[in-house]
Amino acid sequence: MPFHPFSREHFVTVAIGAVVVGALLVAGRRGGRLRLTATALLAFANLSAYPFNQAAWLSLGKPIALDNSLPLHLCDIAAFTAGFALITRRPLLCALTYFWGLAATFQALLTPAISVGFPSWPFVTFFIQHFAIVGAALYLPIVEGWRPKQPLWQGPVEVYMWSVIYLAGALAVNPVLDTNFGFASRPPDNPSLIDHLGPWPWYLFSMQAIGGVLFFLLALPLVRRHPLKCCHSKL
Repeated sequence: MPFHPFSREHFVTVAIGAVVVGALLVAGRRGGRLRLTATALLAFANLSAYPFNQAAWLSLGKPIALDNSLPLHLCDIAAFTAGFALITRRPLLCALTYFWGLAATFQALLTPAISVGFPSWPFVTFFIQHFAIVGAALYLPIVEGWRPKQPLWQGPVEVYMWSVIYLAGALAVNPVLDTNFGFASRPPDNPSLIDHLGPWPWYLFSMQAIGGVLFFLLALPLVRRHPLKCCHSKL
C-alpha cells in the first residue's frame, strides 16, 4: 500500500508519535526509575533503528536499494548520535542530536520520504526512528538539562560545520553508488520543502542557509547564564 503524505494515516501517525514522545518527557521529568526507563527506551529506539529498518525492508520480500540498506542518510546518522548522546551525555553528540533532530528530522516527520504506507513494517520503523530522534532532541534539554556551548554562536556553528562535512561526503558518495543520501543529488519523490528551494544544485545552498538560521533560532530558548557542568566537559 503506497504512502500518501498529508493523508489521514499520516496525521494519525504523527499524533500517536507526539503523544508517545510527550509521555516519555513527562516520565523523564518525574525522575527515579521512570526517568531511567524513559532514557533507556529512547536510547534503545535510536540505536536499534537501523537493524529494525533492515528487517522491515526484508519483510517485503524485495531487494533492498542501497539508499535503504546503508545507514548514510542524515537521519540514520542522527539516530546513532542520539542513542549515544543519551548514554554518554557527550556535549558534541548532544548538540548534534538537538540541532539535527529539530531542524532536520522534524521536517522528515512532516514530509516523510517513504513510499510504503501502513501497515507495512518499513512505514512503522520509519516513524519510530524519526520520532525517537526528535524525542531525544527534546529529552536532552527538557529532562537532562543539557544546554549548548556558550557563547550563543558556538553550538550552532559547530553543528553547521559538521552538517557541511556530511553534505560533502554525500556529494562524493552518491555518484559512485548511484544513491541519494542527504537528498544531495535530487529532491525526494514525495513533496517536501526542497521542492520550493530551486533546482539542483542551488537548493543545496538554500538548504544550508535555512539550516544555519534554524540552528541559531533553536539555540535561543536554551541560553542561560549558568550552563550545567556537563556542557563544559571535554569531548
